[in-house]
Amino acid sequence: MAEKKITRAESSPKKVNHTVKPAAETQGNPKPAAPVQGKGGATGYRIGAVLLWIAAIAFEVIAVLLLFGKIEWTFLPTLWLIIIALVLDLICVVIGSLLWKKSNLLDPASAKNKVKFWLWNNLGLIVTAFAFIPFVILALTNKNADKKTKTIAAIVAVIALLIGGLFSYDWNPISAEEKEEAIAEYSGVDVYWSTFGKVYHLDEDCSALNHSDELTVGSVEQAIEANRTRLCKFCEKRHEGDTADKGAESELPEVTELVSEAIGD
Repeated sequence: MAEKKITRAESSPKKVNHTVKPAAETQGNPKPAAPVQGKGGATGYRIGAVLLWIAAIAFEVIAVLLLFGKIEWTFLPTLWLIIIALVLDLICVVIGSLLWKKSNLLDPASAKNKVKFWLWNNLGLIVTAFAFIPFVILALTNKNADKKTKTIAAIVAVIALLIGGLFSYDWNPISAEEKEEAIAEYSGVDVYWSTFGKVYHLDEDCSALNHSDELTVGSVEQAIEANRTRLCKFCEKRHEGDTADKGAESELPEVTELVSEAIGD
């Protein structure tokens, strides 16, 4: 089932406009959603991440060689060349980590081994450490390099390390078991999520969506691929209450029959 964009009507913030034309009839808005990619798409993202991480380490090596004077390029001062190499290092690390996290949404790891699960989801963070920490150590311990150059270069590398770490750490990983359970639980059910939200919703009129001008509706699998890996707590409690009420209603006929039988006896 393809995703579709639904926009809240201006007249009432609690209503959603469902009169969405097919993509061919619209002027580019809303756009048809990408189909579910699954494990095959995850492989491509992982290959891209690994290639970018290799490039990141290569830029770190270039920065080290520039710092130690093993490479001499005269078109720019050495310090500027080192900074450029470190910035390119950071760009490759961040993009690679984002691709890696995307692949884990498509094909998440099992959480049975918690250490392995953490290492797999935060491989980008580990690569970030390798991409900058060795340079910082070598810069601070290099006695032959210009003091100003190595100090500034080390500071830039530390800043890049912090930025890369923030982008590379997976703050909300989903496990294979959690994804399978969510898909099985809500198979064939439409879920909703907002443009900047972090969760998916079972109800389009959920109170948490009151300030969202645009929603996306699709399957749970599509929501997870869009990095909405958790069900809204309000929707969860609301539907747990509905389930409990239905269970109580289903028990009423049985209680009535037992009472009738007791009176009859």
